Amino acid sequence: MTRINIHKTPISARIKNYFQRLPRGIKKYWMIYLMLIPFMLHLFFFSFRPIGFLSMAWMRFSPFLGMDSPWIGWDNFNSLLFGRASTMFLRALRNTLILSVYDLIFIFPIPIIIAIMFHETKLGKFRTISQSILLLPNFFSTVIVTGIAIAFMRPTTGIINQVLMRIGLIDSPINFLIQAQYSRFIYFFIIVWMSAGAASLIYLGSLMSIDKELYESASLDGASRLRRIWSISLPGIKSLISVLFILRLGGILSANTEAVMLLMRPLTQERLDVLGSYALRIGLMAEGIQDLSLAAAANILTNVVGMIFVISANIISKKMGQNTLF
Repeated sequence: MTRINIHKTPISARIKNYFQRLPRGIKKYWMIYLMLIPFMLHLFFFSFRPIGFLSMAWMRFSPFLGMDSPWIGWDNFNSLLFGRASTMFLRALRNTLILSVYDLIFIFPIPIIIAIMFHETKLGKFRTISQSILLLPNFFSTVIVTGIAIAFMRPTTGIINQVLMRIGLIDSPINFLIQAQYSRFIYFFIIVWMSAGAASLIYLGSLMSIDKELYESASLDGASRLRRIWSISLPGIKSLISVLFILRLGGILSANTEAVMLLMRPLTQERLDVLGSYALRIGLMAEGIQDLSLAAAANILTNVVGMIFVISANIISKKMGQNTLF
């Protein structure tokens, strides 16, 4: 397999060449750069500027003292892993790992399957309507999509309970939202509903670029549809799958915190509480332990582990001859 092209030019020369060509590019494509301004401002204020405040993780941070708060070294990290905050932190870590591993095993392949189904179908109108339905949740916020899912699952007015009772599977309504055994399935349903349609378009675009003559030759040789999928379609998008899998590993300790916070109830917190919701609670809410420094330390640990996973997966992918990020 061919790898992503890596220029042989030294990095310093490439950077110098880029800045030499930048003014001419801005003058020529000024409208595109104008549209980039809101995104760049958002990136600066919400991604780059807060980096300086990560030092709170090594402080006993006080809102009254600000960044002049006393330094305490690695005490916050020790507290998270072995001290007073370890019980809730390790529970959130366990839940995050469980949700992430399930995501990689069961949810990550779903967009690939959907893309192959769209690629194989010959009904153009059916494919257009199906894609529109699958893409619709991607245009709404997590709050709206989760709110719709919660409305579907209400015990009295929810359509799911009404359908199950109508076909005789249950005798009385079930309050899915407070049943711990259903909480993770509801979370996965929302994540798939929100992301599968948009993610499938990436794979579908790659499938559409595969030479049609390969499929025609395989058909003439008597290959079945499943054999064509296995021998042509999947190898054709294998490089894309490896790159997206590496990117997904970077968020191995990141779950959809918004969806978790909207779904979490006192009876389901034991199974749904993740690192994002844990950091939010201990940093901004009264949860027995209210400490912005601990929240910052928890976020740093999450991102460091994600970086380790990305680098490790990238090295393994390079050893296997697949496309890599760097």
